[in-house]
Amino acid sequence: MVAPLCAILVLVLMWVAETLHQRRVTSLASLAFGPEGKPTFLGRVLPWLKAPAAALATWGLLVLATMPPKVHPPEKASEGEIKHVMMILDVSPSMQLIDAGKEGMISRRKQCATLMQSFFRRVIMEQVRLSVIAVYTGAKPVVVDTRDVEVVRNILNDLPMSHAFDPGQTQLFSGLEEAIGICRPWAKDSTTLVILSDGDTLPAIGMPSLPPSVSDVLVVGVGDPRQGSFINGYQSKQESSTLRQMAARLGGVYHDGNARHIQSDVLERMMNAGKEGSAIRLTLRELALMAASIGSLLLAAIPFLLAWGGTRYRPGVPAEA
Repeated sequence: MVAPLCAILVLVLMWVAETLHQRRVTSLASLAFGPEGKPTFLGRVLPWLKAPAAALATWGLLVLATMPPKVHPPEKASEGEIKHVMMILDVSPSMQLIDAGKEGMISRRKQCATLMQSFFRRVIMEQVRLSVIAVYTGAKPVVVDTRDVEVVRNILNDLPMSHAFDPGQTQLFSGLEEAIGICRPWAKDSTTLVILSDGDTLPAIGMPSLPPSVSDVLVVGVGDPRQGSFINGYQSKQESSTLRQMAARLGGVYHDGNARHIQSDVLERMMNAGKEGSAIRLTLRELALMAASIGSLLLAAIPFLLAWGGTRYRPGVPAEA
């Protein structure tokens, strides 16, 4: 209650002071405004704006001074604000081939890590929970719904997960089924599936159905899509056509991540999916900031505006042509 009372007191005092000042100005109007003694429209209106401007600034500054500091602890994020990012990571031996990146000088697995690190830098991580499913001849959850980005970075970069599987063909669909089972109970439109693979030996038929919790699917291909590398008796390259077909069947987006980061507009659309509109919620803090800013700007600008347009009278001898 202190801020409103002080603002009302300032408003009353400023109005009284301005009324007394206007009486003095009226008695000297011919000196201030010329022989006619009449100010311009700005000269009549602007002085009376000082009182509400001072009251606004007083209220806003006192509210900001008395409010407790605003904090955003991750554990207090509401359920509706949390976004789950489920990464299905291909850890087959072909992901260790060095033909990815702009120069084709890093491994496909390393390029996946680079792409996701760029992803982490461009989203609000306090509102994101991360999960990683490792896929080779089967699927194994590595971490589920964590806030620790460093753990996920270590998984993407250094963890040799292919040794946890028996040798054979890559089974990306098993990773999809594992991810779907984990994210099925989550809130509607709260999950983004990110599939990171070179598409090697991906079957062309069959597709698991996605639960309501999944709002977006991003299929990221790595590896050279044109020239293959020799491994285990065959040429391996990024099967971009197969990955694109997979994204289409899942209702998602395919991105060639071999040389380009994921576009910001794609990330923004995915991370904002399921939100009920984009209206800005004004709290008392935002209102106080607006009031303090508007009031202070008016108080600072009124003297300059009065000097510029308060009167048409310009004393002195006009210059000869």
